[in-house]
Amino acid sequence: MLKVYGRANSINVRKVLWMLDEIGLPYEREDWGRGYRPTDDPVFKDINPFGVVPVIDDGSFRLRESNAIVRYLADKHGRNDLYPKAAQERATVEAWMDWASTDFASGMRPVFHGLVVKNPAYANLVQDGAKEWAAQMRRFDRYLEARGPYVMGSTFTVGDIPTGLVVNRWFAIPFDKPEFKHLTAYYDRLADRPPYKAHGRNGTP
Repeated sequence: MLKVYGRANSINVRKVLWMLDEIGLPYEREDWGRGYRPTDDPVFKDINPFGVVPVIDDGSFRLRESNAIVRYLADKHGRNDLYPKAAQERATVEAWMDWASTDFASGMRPVFHGLVVKNPAYANLVQDGAKEWAAQMRRFDRYLEARGPYVMGSTFTVGDIPTGLVVNRWFAIPFDKPEFKHLTAYYDRLADRPPYKAHGRNGTP
């Protein structure tokens, strides 16, 4: 059985768990990371020398990096509906995944670490982070208005998994934020998917 290494409240682990539920694939999971066994433990360093979660163990194959794992699982299990085969569509999906993990999440990180994790190193970064995060959300809201309802238009894909988790964190963290009509509709639309209810919109930022 496939094994996932990583705590279930990690945004990156949740991408993988969401994907596994979309496929309907059984798995085992072992807690590692903040609040559990540290990822600098020698046992975990044997699993992933880079010391981050998630990691999957699929038989004799181990893979790190959440977006890579999501794409691997979709490809291996023939989910072309979620991860298109056509080169241009596939590249566009991957671009959305990369954006969600970089620009879209850049403002999120100081807000999350300052307000939720309570890391004092981020205390003075929350305000600027919230401003940047809101700017990215505004861009995404306008995109959804023009070309939604999903990142690839009418079809849900793996591109919506990283974006959907950043959007969940936006709504789940209490702070002063603008309202975005189309972003809210996207958040509600994703909640129609049981895997998102389980691993995204589950009350955890």
